[in-house]
Amino acid sequence: MARIFNTACMLTVLSPAEKVVYLILYHAIFVFFTWTYWKSIFTLPQQPNQKFHLSYTDKERYENEERPEVQKQMLVDMAKKLPVYTRTGSGAVRFCDRCHLIKPDRCHHCSVCAMCVLKMDHHCPWVNNCIGFSNYKFFLQFLAYSVLYCLYIATTVFSYFIKYWRGELPSVRSKFHVLFLLFVACMFFVSLVILFGYHCWLVSRNKTTLEAFCTPVFTNGPEKNGFNLGFIKNIQQVFGDKKKFWLIPIGSSPGDGHSFPMRSRNESQDPLLANEEHWEDNEDDNRGYPEGSSSLAVETET
Repeated sequence: MARIFNTACMLTVLSPAEKVVYLILYHAIFVFFTWTYWKSIFTLPQQPNQKFHLSYTDKERYENEERPEVQKQMLVDMAKKLPVYTRTGSGAVRFCDRCHLIKPDRCHHCSVCAMCVLKMDHHCPWVNNCIGFSNYKFFLQFLAYSVLYCLYIATTVFSYFIKYWRGELPSVRSKFHVLFLLFVACMFFVSLVILFGYHCWLVSRNKTTLEAFCTPVFTNGPEKNGFNLGFIKNIQQVFGDKKKFWLIPIGSSPGDGHSFPMRSRNESQDPLLANEEHWEDNEDDNRGYPEGSSSLAVETET
């Protein structure tokens, strides 16, 4: 598409000054588009560190134990030493029997990547990579610059599309380029803006795609807003607290991906937060879980 845009610009734009402006702006957006796409593809998903893995002795003892209730208790005892607050739907400790580790909060096993991924959102075929804690910011930026890229092409080409219908484009090659660029840009823009809007909503609520489809379960029970810290803090959980890094594809997400601030803890420190979130959720919908609960948990298996 870059080559076609450059060719169309050279064939249809008559003013040299307009050509320069169009091409400079186009390539500036294109650089960020390709940069974020590259980062989304080649930033490896982050796995839990060694302390969440079972030791050789614990693994052997766990596998040799035939009684499920004893195995469950063994995992409970091991999890007491770890910052793990989420549970399965039945209340058991979240354990991956393929990676042999106790899953950190918001961590899930990706069947495509064949490994557990910290704060897993989904496996994306567009970038052939698992989107999680290490690259979710880059994925969002890729969507944002993709939308901007398509919008820029569509808006710059549209005036020449009007000229095409009026028969004011003399070059046959330029006609093809204008039609192709406008059609492809509009088609991708519609699909991308829907996907980007959905992920913006997820970020505003501090949810992953998996958590949006399956309510997190904490030690005190299910809580759909267990990680919701408020709009600004939710954004900072992905992009960091330094706004100068929000548009640049460099790592700025806070934390190590193994543990995350939770709403229940903030409520215990500031009771006003509980009331504020309660009012906010009542405005959105009246169906969900009681807002006064201070639960802690999550389970979704890929």
